[in-house]
Amino acid sequence: MKLLIIEDSVSLRRSLRVGLENLGFTIDETGDGAEGLSMAMTGEYELIVLDIMLPSIDGITLLQTIRAKQLDVRVLILSAKQEPEDKVKGLLTGADDYLTKPFSFDELHARLLNLMRRGGLKTISDVIRIDNLALNLQLKLLQVGDTVIDLTPNEYKIVECLFSNQNKVITSEKLSTYIAGQYDLVSKNSIEAHLSSARKKVRAAGGELPIQTKRGFGYIIQGR
Repeated sequence: MKLLIIEDSVSLRRSLRVGLENLGFTIDETGDGAEGLSMAMTGEYELIVLDIMLPSIDGITLLQTIRAKQLDVRVLILSAKQEPEDKVKGLLTGADDYLTKPFSFDELHARLLNLMRRGGLKTISDVIRIDNLALNLQLKLLQVGDTVIDLTPNEYKIVECLFSNQNKVITSEKLSTYIAGQYDLVSKNSIEAHLSSARKKVRAAGGELPIQTKRGFGYIIQGR
């Protein structure tokens, strides 16, 4: 499940990212309203956690724009504004839920799970299949036919990121963030080494990892 956090507090944003990634979410984040709107408009997200008081574009204006474009995304407002009229405005503008600060992480998680249970969300199958390869997103396993490939955590994350973004070029910078988070760096040489190792393991099991390198741009898997 891919989630976008738009929150201007760096410490809160980082805390949310770490907590939600540990629960299995794929997280993108920003502290700027204009950047958040640009990211949201790609349509890649199933859930958005949205602050109201943001630089560049406020959360309500951002939400109005999203709803005007009829994006299929659930939005949870996370705000310090606690007055009833603020909650009503947020919900009438198009938020699916409204949680006030301070809050417990467990309650946030419960509300996100509740939004996920509602109908209409675009979802990815638990298993992504390409040729004779099957990537199980729940069990975190890659198989060639009936053979399970023994990938390291970093090898698996690279494969998962690319399989989940078929037909899109993924930069080494984005792969680095997917592997290690926003505050650590995995070099391009390390990514190449992980990818080379994963290829060899798949090949030894009778398969072929269909990841292509777009020189100067990144990596891509062409969906079939």
